[in-house]
Amino acid sequence: MVIRDASGEEWDGIWSLMRPIVVAGQTFAYDPALDEADARVGWLAAPPGRASVAVAADGSILGTATMGPNRAGPGAHVATASFMVDGACQGRGVGRALVEDALAWARGREFRAMQFNAVAASNVGAVKLYESLGFQIIGTVPEAFLHPAEGYVGLHVMHCVL
Repeated sequence: MVIRDASGEEWDGIWSLMRPIVVAGQTFAYDPALDEADARVGWLAAPPGRASVAVAADGSILGTATMGPNRAGPGAHVATASFMVDGACQGRGVGRALVEDALAWARGREFRAMQFNAVAASNVGAVKLYESLGFQIIGTVPEAFLHPAEGYVGLHVMHCVL
């Protein structure tokens, strides 16, 4: 597996991975009716942001990430990122590789920290992964995420000093 910058020409592969995750509504606070054009604009981050892909030896996209400043202006020294991994690749280290790459990217651009604004508390695997890489839960917004099976669950704000 190789992690590299995503190109616009790969969008079809990224979208085919993203769409079922968005529609499932279990991990991202995205509208399940999100259309492809809006998803593309939101995911393929323009500079100073970046989108990346995890690519298998056969060229298939295993996962993707988007990253950039969490806020503009006085908040631009803190990075943020989001990650999606093909369901068939869960548990194979793709997510960890994407997060490690995003952290290295942020450090290389002298961000002081990385913050995730909305990690569903029900997404236990992601929370454990992020914690294993140095993130801490700094707050939880109660019942801020409507999980399709678990009902209202909290959204964690997670933070890692770089």
